[in-house]
Amino acid sequence: MAEASLHQSLSQQQTLAPQMRKSLEILQASTLELTQVVRMALETNPVLEDITESVSLDEEGPDPEEADSMEYLNETDDDWRDRSIMEGRSSPWTSEDEERRQRLYDSIVAPETLQQHLQNQLDLSMVDPDIREAAQAILGNLDERGFLDMPLKDLAVRMEIRPANMNAALKLVQSFDPAGVGASGIPESLLLQLERAEGTETIEYKIVRDHLEDLARKRYPQIAKTLGTSIERITEAASRIGRLSPNPGGDFDPTGNPYILPDVVIEKDDEGNWSARLTGEHLPNLRINDFYKDMIGRNGTDSKARQFLRDQIREGRSLIRSISLRQETILAIAHQLIKHQPQFLTKGPRFLRPLTMNDVADELNLHATTVSRAVAGKYVLTPHGLMEMRAFFATGYQTSSGEEVSNAGVREAIQQLVSQENPSKPLSDDALAKKLAAQGIKVARRTVAKYREQLNILPSHLRKSF
Repeated sequence: MAEASLHQSLSQQQTLAPQMRKSLEILQASTLELTQVVRMALETNPVLEDITESVSLDEEGPDPEEADSMEYLNETDDDWRDRSIMEGRSSPWTSEDEERRQRLYDSIVAPETLQQHLQNQLDLSMVDPDIREAAQAILGNLDERGFLDMPLKDLAVRMEIRPANMNAALKLVQSFDPAGVGASGIPESLLLQLERAEGTETIEYKIVRDHLEDLARKRYPQIAKTLGTSIERITEAASRIGRLSPNPGGDFDPTGNPYILPDVVIEKDDEGNWSARLTGEHLPNLRINDFYKDMIGRNGTDSKARQFLRDQIREGRSLIRSISLRQETILAIAHQLIKHQPQFLTKGPRFLRPLTMNDVADELNLHATTVSRAVAGKYVLTPHGLMEMRAFFATGYQTSSGEEVSNAGVREAIQQLVSQENPSKPLSDDALAKKLAAQGIKVARRTVAKYREQLNILPSHLRKSF
């Protein structure tokens, strides 16, 4: 029989204080999510009020000469109070109040973004802090389909993260729901979906891995011969592959949400200079109700009620500070976008310059993961339409003339070339690469193919019309 024994060990683990965690959640929240959080706070925290909707109270406040009232106020951090105290209840919360608040909380459903969905899974993952930081960097560089929009090794260099940690983090992200996220493109995403469903030894997996081009051209007899199976089996496999999602993040597509509101508007001021302004008018303007602050120092207030008020005021002020910090950070990032992207603002997407989150983080004295959280799910209204804030951050290339052009600029150039091509003689990926080179943009053929897929442009043989 094995002997039982006790062992003592020491270990270090990074943990976030509740206040810091809440601040990060507020920073990362989209406009709609933040609006829901604030509305819920107004419903559940009695000391909070919306200045735009507040109604003056007729109750007489404490004597302004009472010196203790400000001292009590300085000891607290938030603005919450329950109507039950006004009604003379000895206990500020009843079981029915709690039930009603919980029902309200459960009934509030904010549309979840892909970034938020993945972040929630990362928050629940028991991983080393270094792996978590690397995974956070990956989440900040996924496009709307859930694909990693730059090579993993480049991301590791730019974020100053060890390649081994980045590789482990990518495997972690690729294990998240929905299946297929974290891939470098559609082929890898399909393989990830197939691997999770039935493993790597199926006919479907082998077709996608080794015969995707033949599948696109419907060369079923050739595939069947190579794999040693029947044409009927290949046809069945093709049908199953066709039911996979080429866009794993599609269910979270923000463009399908008709209620998207920009967080920032970038426009020219009266002097012709670019300026940024927050669009916070749709957010309630919170403050702590003075009546409840004064009740803390009022003689006769029950000690439990006084402690309750202090706790609620602390939470309320914490929420107000977190929202203020969120808005300041977003605006500071917007000013950096104006500084780095004047050509884009003037001339359009073709002139979007390469820019990394590290570049902005260094100038704002922030961590790159903080910038990543801040831009997640945020939108900027520009002269060229509504854009995700993270779309401003991309790697790029240097033209033969020494100018820099971002990945988005290269995609824009490819889109323009395809739109102008002869339908009977569509441009191959190699021809597109040569035409880009003629414009001074040297891009490999496989990179052109990758960007073409991201633009949902079919290969040349499937674009040909007779």
